[in-house]
Amino acid sequence: MSPERLSLPGEQYLAQRHVLTYIEDAVSQLLVNKEEVCQYGIARFFTEYFTSVHQGTHVLFREINFIQATPHNRASFLRNFWKCFRTIGKNGDLLTVKEYHCLLQMLCPDFPLDLTQKAARIVLMDDAMDCLMSFSDFLFAFQIQFYYSEFLESAAAIYQDLLTGKNPNTVVVPTSSSGQHRQRSTLSECSLQDGVDAPLFHQCLESLCERYKQSCPPPALIGEVLSSVQRLTFYGFLMVLSKHQGINKAIGALPERGKLLEDTTMDKTLENLVAQMSENSVSSPATGPLTVQLRALPCISSPRKPLQHRPRTDLESDGSTEETDSSEN
Repeated sequence: MSPERLSLPGEQYLAQRHVLTYIEDAVSQLLVNKEEVCQYGIARFFTEYFTSVHQGTHVLFREINFIQATPHNRASFLRNFWKCFRTIGKNGDLLTVKEYHCLLQMLCPDFPLDLTQKAARIVLMDDAMDCLMSFSDFLFAFQIQFYYSEFLESAAAIYQDLLTGKNPNTVVVPTSSSGQHRQRSTLSECSLQDGVDAPLFHQCLESLCERYKQSCPPPALIGEVLSSVQRLTFYGFLMVLSKHQGINKAIGALPERGKLLEDTTMDKTLENLVAQMSENSVSSPATGPLTVQLRALPCISSPRKPLQHRPRTDLESDGSTEETDSSEN
């Protein structure tokens, strides 16, 4: 934990860390599971709850409103999604938008389809939305769209205003005559094909970052992205953000792209489990069918709200063998 937290006033610290959000949720979960909690005590319940918050497992199978409630929850959901379905990328499988949405619903039953579709558009650009996508391409595009969803929604509105010749409310009008001339010419000449003037778009986003503060990509990195081009389209902007290693590091949920398919701890656990199953199989009688004896796992109470009617999600493939290279978009 950073020593800087001690310099913040109490209320500001609580708000910045969303402490009250977790306390309210913990109490709510306590009331829902009060009969179960009575068996092992309230102190243990709160210990397990905040341990799960620290580990990031507290968002599993929770409703979308809770998952989106804090930046930590969003990062935790992204990390869990990566860990659970990493083998898809490891196997080289390509999936459609609907199939990725089914995977997201396995972790969050009411996950909205529109967020999945918006992430897919970053990868597919103008291609058909039923094209196949690699796990890594979808995951990094999904990370940007999911983690910064509110900021990107406002940025899209600003982009549309610039594209249609309107003056966005967040635009700071340049004081120099050359700046004013550049703004007028940009608004009149922009088109769907060429996008908008990158410096002017950056100027608008600077004001937007002041509003969203911690819920937006680092302003310095946005400036770095936009300073390298003169004009750009909105989805081109999102594509660059999704591939920017600095922004990925700022979110802190996923490893860098080159290490995306690696998870040493998980791989070691699976190897030990397979080895144990193999030993049990070899030790079984040769005259009868091979059986694997697994020890019963202890039942550990969970502070999370149980899902009584979890919808069944089946992966549905359209049977297409067409593959698209998202790097060409």
